[in-house]
Amino acid sequence: MLRIHDVSVQLVREVAPMAKKIERQDRDLARQLRRALSSVPLNVAEGSDQRGKRRGSHYSIALGSAREAWSALLTATAWGYVEGPSLELKARFDHVVGTLYRVVHVR
Repeated sequence: MLRIHDVSVQLVREVAPMAKKIERQDRDLARQLRRALSSVPLNVAEGSDQRGKRRGSHYSIALGSAREAWSALLTATAWGYVEGPSLELKARFDHVVGTLYRVVHVR
């Protein structure tokens, strides 16, 4: 399994309190954030046992979900539901997105 799996699970832990705050103001946005962020480690794990196009498909879904989760956090910040994500959280998202991008776009 990709080592990025552990980092993506850590993101879930870190974002969970923010999702709870967002939910108080916007249940739909919080639900979308949770689904997207949960999809990242789940698809990384599922893709790790696949071969060929199926593996790439799962990793691609994980990549899109990571980007969606980040966008949901930025949207919640824009609405004033939560404070902006820390630089450390941004760095972890960048690490997950960057790794998945490189895996999906192998040259």
